[in-house]
Amino acid sequence: MAQTTDDPEIAKWESEISHLESVKTPDSGKVILFEGSSSIRLWDSIMSDMKPYTACALGYGGAKLTDFVFYCDRINHNRHAAAIAVFIANDITGDKTDKSPEEVVKLFRQAMKKITRIYPHTPVFWIEVTPTPSRWNVWPLINEAQQKIEQICQHKKYLYFISTADVFLRSGKPDASLFREDMLHLNQKGYQLWANTIKQQFDAILSESFRK
Repeated sequence: MAQTTDDPEIAKWESEISHLESVKTPDSGKVILFEGSSSIRLWDSIMSDMKPYTACALGYGGAKLTDFVFYCDRINHNRHAAAIAVFIANDITGDKTDKSPEEVVKLFRQAMKKITRIYPHTPVFWIEVTPTPSRWNVWPLINEAQQKIEQICQHKKYLYFISTADVFLRSGKPDASLFREDMLHLNQKGYQLWANTIKQQFDAILSESFRK
């Protein structure tokens, strides 16, 4: 699927997107595609952590909603999915190029419109951005965007918001023991907690047949 862009911040992911296009979806009618940024890409144990669900990881680099909207069609081209889970956490980081909460919400709407066009009547889960020690200074802005997104999910059929933030907080701040040295990405303990939290909310929405 040919796509071109003059935006270097989008074009820089071309090689990773080309790689994702070659990733084969597991031969199962109950596959959940996990799409988004580096927390998905680095989740080496996703298949075992997410059991009994069948997971396929399609994360890349430091994905932002801007480039995800651009590449969404290619990431999902010719794939079957019983459900989609999306985690993108790099639109508000404390950088001067950050999007505002309102801009994040607008991009979220664009991304979900693309996905639901590809997968009509398929459950789509937005995984809440994780509160991290390295980005705690901008958590109020991140949280503002997530709250607005949660409200949208509450009023859209087939669209679900997976709350995860509370389990990563201890005494009101991110629990550093759940993160790697960069205090941004989860360690194995953090991934296990993440998986358990996500599965609990899958269990509440998806039919029992997904777990067989």
